[in-house]
Amino acid sequence: MNIKNKNKQELTELALQIRKRIIDVVSRNGGHFSSTLGAVELTIGMHYVFDVETDPFIFDVSHQCYPHKLLTQRWEEFETIRQFNGLSGFTKPKESNADYFVAGHSSTSISVAIGAAKAIRLKKENRVPIVMIGDGSMSAGMVYEALNELGDRKYPMVIILNDNEMSIAKPFGAISKHLSKLLAGKFYQSFKEKVDRVIRNHFPEGTTYLAKKIEESMKLITPGIIFEEMGVDYIGPIDGHDIQEIIDTLKLAKGMGKPVIVHAKTMKGKGYAIAEGHHEHWHGVGPFDKETGAFIKKASVKSATAVYSDALLALAQKHDNVVGVTAAMPSGTGLDKLIKAYPDRFWDVAIAEQHAVTSMAAMAKEGFKPFITIYSTFLQRGFDQIIHDVCLMNLPVVFAIDRAGIVGNDGETHQGAFDISYLRFIPNMILCAPRDTKTLEYAVDFAYTCSSPCAIRYPRGAFEELEFKATPFKLGRAQLLKEGRSSKLFIGYGAGVSRAIQTAQLHRDDIAILDLRFVKPLDKKLLKELANTYTNWYVFSDSQKEGGVGSALLEFLNESKITNITLTSFEYEDAFIQHGDTKEVEFSLALNPTQLVKRIK
Repeated sequence: MNIKNKNKQELTELALQIRKRIIDVVSRNGGHFSSTLGAVELTIGMHYVFDVETDPFIFDVSHQCYPHKLLTQRWEEFETIRQFNGLSGFTKPKESNADYFVAGHSSTSISVAIGAAKAIRLKKENRVPIVMIGDGSMSAGMVYEALNELGDRKYPMVIILNDNEMSIAKPFGAISKHLSKLLAGKFYQSFKEKVDRVIRNHFPEGTTYLAKKIEESMKLITPGIIFEEMGVDYIGPIDGHDIQEIIDTLKLAKGMGKPVIVHAKTMKGKGYAIAEGHHEHWHGVGPFDKETGAFIKKASVKSATAVYSDALLALAQKHDNVVGVTAAMPSGTGLDKLIKAYPDRFWDVAIAEQHAVTSMAAMAKEGFKPFITIYSTFLQRGFDQIIHDVCLMNLPVVFAIDRAGIVGNDGETHQGAFDISYLRFIPNMILCAPRDTKTLEYAVDFAYTCSSPCAIRYPRGAFEELEFKATPFKLGRAQLLKEGRSSKLFIGYGAGVSRAIQTAQLHRDDIAILDLRFVKPLDKKLLKELANTYTNWYVFSDSQKEGGVGSALLEFLNESKITNITLTSFEYEDAFIQHGDTKEVEFSLALNPTQLVKRIK
């Protein structure tokens, strides 16, 4: 959609149309909501001032990219947002050339822009990267690593800081706002360069120092001093919903030919009164009634997250040394309940997974029992710290890994497929997984007793409640749920146990079922006994096949020189898993019980 010839009134009307389309579709499909509504005018300004066909448009996390999709030939297709085989809820280059880079995790955008700017300079092209990053993403260290280089190299780019939480320092009224724009303007910049040259060439050293101090004192009354000190020019704050001001400011920033941060104040949920302001539950939503704002609730079954939260709260009430942390996901992980009950023992450290892991390692060294509660996909961001700061010293830290397995509509960037593979090879690490609600409670109790690092994985949503009696966890002990008369043994891990049971019920053979419970250490004694009776093993686990549960079992069979076993793993193949309803995604991977019976036969 070419909007460069539209006037202010037409652009304002376009903003209304975009918001109406987002509200209509997201109310039916679910998706990221309040943040994307708040970014409409900023996105229009980006498309008005920059060229989406040549300039890299880079969105941090990219959950606020819905207006961008609507402006880039996806208006009708937007109906399929986050649906299986439909549009992704994040930027995706395979979907459109207008989406420069894959995003889904936070705080990567400025690094991407620097890489693009380096390439542009080497290719001698006239293109300018434009970044949109939210204030929440500014809590992660990667942003400052990038800004540190950017301030030194001075690559031309414009970074829009979309501040909808007032977490950046508040401006001191209109004087600060206008002074900041004045400091960034062409007249001031040109004047400054001339004065600098004259002082440097014709005045003593003390004069240079005095001039610098005067300039710094002017910048002190703007909220952008941290960026200026890092060598990046700053403009703002501006009204992130005033289209004309946005366009004027972006033109100014683009024309400066160096790195510039444009600080824009926006309101989450803008245009949908019920969601306006800082309401966490409107960040990502399921279907809702757009007239009343009431969410269309499904049958209320207690989620694994809620079960974990209650179990950890009970443990914290019993033991004063239980502490915990999450990284910007207090409600999503259920840790909000513990932060409220024990604010001195449980913390949200914002988007700072590396810091979360290392700080809890130190608490473990001091005698506390830390529970690091985090999504599988985000735990990847603290990988080095898990090895270097926890496992190397064999510290008894617990990793409670939420959203393990397929997470559904968020897709490739959020699937919890890899945690077994990237944790299993680390020395001292214990890996276990519950199969249902009661065994999750037992797993939390067990983890408290561990003297080594321990990771518990559990799925998004609710467990299938199973008929088999739950028993407490013992280190490295599996549970044989059912003996069988055939040669087949179904081995389930975590939520995979319920799929193994369902598949066995559809199969005509009398099949043995094992709840593995631990993938590290394995129950080698029991597995050796079972190998004498059952020679066809089938693995059910919501995890990547490479390095996963099947791999662990094959390594065990090889080391034990057991050669009579045929093993088949129904874990995820070597590919990233697309977005969509979980059941539809599983069907596409041939992982529902009916399909598995056919594959086995």
